Order: sequence, then C-alpha cells, then structure tokens
Amino acid sequence: MRKIVAGINMTLDGVFDHTASLPDEEIHQHYTELLSNADAILYGRITYQLMQYWQTLVKDPSGEKSMDDFAGAIDKIPKIVFSHTLKDTGWDSAKLSDQTIEEVVLGLRQERGRDILVGSRSIIIQLMKLNLIDEYQICVHPVVAGSGSLLFEHMNDRTILKLIKTKSFSGGAVILYYKRN
Repeated sequence: MRKIVAGINMTLDGVFDHTASLPDEEIHQHYTELLSNADAILYGRITYQLMQYWQTLVKDPSGEKSMDDFAGAIDKIPKIVFSHTLKDTGWDSAKLSDQTIEEVVLGLRQERGRDILVGSRSIIIQLMKLNLIDEYQICVHPVVAGSGSLLFEHMNDRTILKLIKTKSFSGGAVILYYKRN
C-alpha cells in the first residue's frame, strides 16, 4: 500500500505562503528528490496555478541548476488537480480530477507503486480531516511572516502526530517528519 505524504512549507509562526519562505539550493534539491521518488502529486487549484510558474523554466532554463532540476522534476511528475473552476490544466503532466479527493486517495493508496504527495494546504486539511495522510513533511523556514493563512487553519479536532525524524538545512530551515499517532 502506498503512503500519502503531505509535503509543505511554512514560516515559524505557522503561515503557509510560498512568498514568505526562503527556498535555496539545498531545499530545491530536497524537493527535486522528493518529486523524483513519488508517483504523483495532488494539488488544489490555487497551489497548482502557482506551480505553473515552473513550466517557464522548463522552456527557458534559468541557468541555476537546482531551480532548473526542480522545474524538470515538477514537470515530469503526474499532477492531479482538484478544482471546480478550471476547465483545462494547460500542462501535459496534469489532469483535472472528476472524483472526490477521498475517492482518488483511497484508490491511489491501494495501487502498487511509490508515494503519493500532497502539495496544497487545502488538500492537506481535507485529507487530514479524513485521516488519510500517512506522513507529514513540514519544512519550517526561519521567517516570521506576521500575517497570512495558517497552515492548519480551520482544524477543529485535536490531532496528535509522532515526530519520526528531522532534516536541517544550512540556511536555517528544518523539515519535521511526522506520522499519524
């Protein structure tokens, strides 16, 4: 059975905002490896549209190896997008889901293969409420954003997780690996 892995970035004060984090070469390399070792990634519309930025680097590389490698990895991995408003993904490796998140995840979980990643805050919250996330990989950046959407906003139930390992980066970010308790 495949694992469902939620991989996400946040600030020290719990804010989920791609513009507030400090991705560097090491972090790009880490996420490139994560993507390269998974079979698919699940996105909500908002995060998916933010990630489409990387298509530009596939077509016109930046010359910065870690960013270009990440662009290649995100381009290759199959993406399943959950949206009520998008009509087309505009990306060959992405498809719109015509099933609920729960149906898709339960089906993917039963198939043989590598991990399935979850890369959107909204999808993480929905799957967390359904108790369908096996592992959380939360990259905490050494930044206090001061305001913004909290990663675990709108969670009504107490959730206890078990820390299974950590990974530190020279720029000060730390990935906390948790599993369901």
